[in-house]
Amino acid sequence: MPSVFLATAATVTTAMSILWLVSLARRDASIVDIYWGPGFLIVASVACAVGHGGDPPRRALSLALVALWGLRLGLHLYFRNRGAGEDYRYQAMRRRHGERFGRISLVTVFGLQGVLAWIVSLPAQVVHVSAGGPLGPLDLAGALLFAVGFSFEAIGDWQLARFKADPTSRGRVMDQGLWRYTRHPNYFGDALVWWGLFAIALATPIGVWTLPGPLLMTFLLRRVSGVPLLERSLRKRRPGYADYAARTSAFFPLPPRRAPRGKEADSQSRPTRSEASRPARSEAKPSGDRKGLPREGR
Repeated sequence: MPSVFLATAATVTTAMSILWLVSLARRDASIVDIYWGPGFLIVASVACAVGHGGDPPRRALSLALVALWGLRLGLHLYFRNRGAGEDYRYQAMRRRHGERFGRISLVTVFGLQGVLAWIVSLPAQVVHVSAGGPLGPLDLAGALLFAVGFSFEAIGDWQLARFKADPTSRGRVMDQGLWRYTRHPNYFGDALVWWGLFAIALATPIGVWTLPGPLLMTFLLRRVSGVPLLERSLRKRRPGYADYAARTSAFFPLPPRRAPRGKEADSQSRPTRSEASRPARSEAKPSGDRKGLPREGR
């Protein structure tokens, strides 16, 4: 069992070191964001290749779901960021640290994301070392949670991309579709994906010990690299975003709240839609300067 976790840790270290060297040559640390999703697939694949203690059906289910999530996220971020240059977070860090940024980014960007990815991916690793018998209710619950989370993330990203591509949407706040019920449907979906993978891991005897994975992802999205960071930026840049935030849940999908009586007339007289924003997962995303955390908001 330890050999699997050592192998995945070595894989993460090697991959992040290579990405860091590439970022130095390109002078663009943003490549780490595109790697965030596919990186989980690489970790899960190594665990699958090295581990021999899990149940084949559960191993296949977990690996397939990680592949679906990771590849979609990686492709989404690649096409969204293609030709856009280095992300503003890393540009700010580069200006602040000057010539030292290259060395510092090895730890604060690539090293940090590597550690976070290894911890978050624990549910996707443990199914390859611990057997829990035939697929059962926990596996079904996990697959359903994953399906709901994946749908929220993928549909939310698609709706936002269409909105931003519409010239008439410029300067407006996106409050349609899933964005009507939560200000960050992709963040919510991202978190739910990993709770689903945790439920599948929970069907194994040692699955409970992977709880730090989904807890960490949810904490990052809700308290560190997702909602708080993006909200601060949007409140400054987007007139009307405060009104949108007042009536819309920040994370969990809920029916919109009624606008305060004094603001109803204002909201009727101006456009109600505007660009709403991480990897993470919300506009790009695993993650202002988040000390190099993945920008999950896209």
